This record gives sequence, C-alpha cells and structure tokens, in this order.
Amino acid sequence: MIGRVLELLAPALTGPEPVVVDANLGLGGHAEALLAAHPALHLIGIDRDPAAIERSTVRLAPYSGRITLVRAVSDELPEVLAAAGRPRVHGALFDLGVSSPQLDEAERGFAYSYDAPLDMRMDPGQELTAADVVNTYSVAELIRVLRDYGEEKFAARIANLVARERVEHPIMTTRRLADLVRTAIPAATRRTGGNPAKRTFQALRIEVNQELAALERALPAALDALALGGRVVVLAYHSLEDRLTKQVLAARTRDTGPPGFPVPLEAHQPRFRLLTRGAELPDDDEVADNPRAASARLRAAERIRQG
Repeated sequence: MIGRVLELLAPALTGPEPVVVDANLGLGGHAEALLAAHPALHLIGIDRDPAAIERSTVRLAPYSGRITLVRAVSDELPEVLAAAGRPRVHGALFDLGVSSPQLDEAERGFAYSYDAPLDMRMDPGQELTAADVVNTYSVAELIRVLRDYGEEKFAARIANLVARERVEHPIMTTRRLADLVRTAIPAATRRTGGNPAKRTFQALRIEVNQELAALERALPAALDALALGGRVVVLAYHSLEDRLTKQVLAARTRDTGPPGFPVPLEAHQPRFRLLTRGAELPDDDEVADNPRAASARLRAAERIRQG
C-alpha cells in the first residue's frame, strides 16, 4: 500500500525540513519512496535486524546525506530520536510484522514451509529463540502464548502434545513442530483455513520478539513525538496488531471531558484526528502483485492540537 502511505503522509511533509521516522525499516521500500518524493526530507529508520539495516544502507545510499539508520527495537524510538537530535518529527510509519527476507531465508526459522532450525529471532543477537519457548515453557505458558498471540482454539491440544513429545526428543526444527501441530488439530479442521501451523508460528514469533509489547510502547511514543500537523500511518498484518493500533489511536482521538458537560473543556479535547474510516485494505491489483499484502490493514491519524 505504498501509494496510500505516500498520500497520507504527504500533507505533513511540506515544510522546509520535514522529518519522518520509519519504525520498522525492513527492506527500505517505503523509506526509498518517501525520500524520492520529498527532496528536503530527513528519514530516521529503525530496525532490530542487522541484515535489514545492512540492506537498507545499500538501497538508500543515493540519499545517504538525508538518512539516519539505527539498529534498535521500535520501542526505543524516543532514545533514537533524542540521539539524532530530532525529538520532533512530522511523520511516523509503522510497517509491522515479519519482512519478506526473514520469511524467505530458511535459516531464520520463521516459516513452516521450510525445514530449518526453530529460531524466529528478528535480532539474531538476542538469547530467546522459538526452540527455547517450545522446549522450556510450561504447558500453561504455551497455552497462553498460542491463545493470546495465535488466537488458536486448539492451544491446549497442541501444547500438551508438544510437552509429551519434547521429553524424549527436543523439538528443534520448523518441520517437526509443524507436523506436531498438524497431528494435534482435528482432521476436519485441517481441511480448511490454510496451513494448520500458521497460528502457532505467528504466536511463537510474537512471543520471541515481544512484538505487541514493543508496539504498545512505540506507537504512543511516536504520537507524542509528532509536531502539530504531523501524521502517523500504521500497516498491521494480523488482528492483534490492528486491534492494538485501533485502541491506541481511539484513545488519542476522543474527547475525555465529563459526559454531558455543556462546554467543551480544552484540556480534554482530542489532540489527534483519524484520517481513515476503520482499517483500509489493499486493492485487488496490489494483492495480485504481492499476495503477502492481502492481510494488510492500514490506519492513520494526524495531530491537530499540541499538548
């Protein structure tokens, strides 16, 4: 949805020295498009994956004088902006979830379509891996992860089978885990809804990388950093991310004054307004060009008051 992202951010980037923070830099596609569209723009790109920083550094080399790329987690956004000497920004972009290279590089262990070590770390330097979660979490903890982050209704069946199987042989590969999930889920359910391991792999990835916790801190921080007229755009790829985004934006765009009070109170007036009605979806042409865009949900907001 790169065209829509550019359209939504453009009105905020008309000043002499606009600044955008891309909190999930990934391959740098959005960053490149923004830099090309706005010759005065300075872009601060954040990503925890060193491979993403390396690739984006090469891709954005023509704009090297207008970029600051930082290896960090998105919830470190306030510290990154402070270190860059740019505590106020005019645009913020969150392109959430896992990137295509992370999915396509089998050794990263994100995808059930490859047989690979059960890893799933966005930051290869962190200690916790998906194998650690699968082999050391209690049954109750596994059920919580699968239910809360995968919305998996067969969480208990999967967790109990995993716990039995790991006693004899630790579960160390994506294929073995995917096979166990398939075994745990009833045959009638397996025949619809795609790969039955999808929800389990999503849940483990979110747990390993603490993605929702990072977003819960990073999005409010980005809103706080926006200058008057500044805009935020969020691309979410599953219901948990989109629900959290909706809640954060709703809290910032509502009047918090006493119900029925006859005079609007300035201190309780919303500081932001929504730019989208609900979540916008990619059109058919984009999905045809990039099937992975099918699950994208876009929301955006603008700062309309200081404070």
